[in-house]
Amino acid sequence: MPGMADPNFSTTVTLICEHNEEGALGIIINRPLNLKLSGLFDQLAVTDADPKASENPVVSGGPVGTERGFVLHDKNHRFENTLSVSEDIQLTFSRDVIDAMAEGHGPDKALVAIGYAGWEAGQLEEEMLANSWLSVAATPELVFDTPFEERWNSAARSLGVDMASLSADAGHA
Repeated sequence: MPGMADPNFSTTVTLICEHNEEGALGIIINRPLNLKLSGLFDQLAVTDADPKASENPVVSGGPVGTERGFVLHDKNHRFENTLSVSEDIQLTFSRDVIDAMAEGHGPDKALVAIGYAGWEAGQLEEEMLANSWLSVAATPELVFDTPFEERWNSAARSLGVDMASLSADAGHA
């Protein structure tokens, strides 16, 4: 929401990948880093990487675990540690997905993230009740196809909301 004061989350679109009694894990999908997948391949000592995959951008997935990588991808591939986020979106946090992408036979649609967003048990629920977040359905189009700079407004528009018309002040009627 416009009133989100935390700079880690202001104007972000965060895909909630797992939510249970222990807490929640999400990946911010609209904060591209000044890093392409080729740079990540270099850091991981991957050689002869597929040039097409090498040009993919990498996003800052959140302020937690910034030494870890995550790959959101389409449902057409499964890897060693893959979690189904929705019917059409999966999250993999094992190296085999990066190797498959480097070899040119990875997912058709993928978004690589460094770090994640995490909430303790009940924390996300409290933030939702405080109107800190606007909740929309996740779609592959939003996650993989919408330009980064358009994702925040596009997500809100999916509910018929114009973010420019919302106040930064939250309240309850």
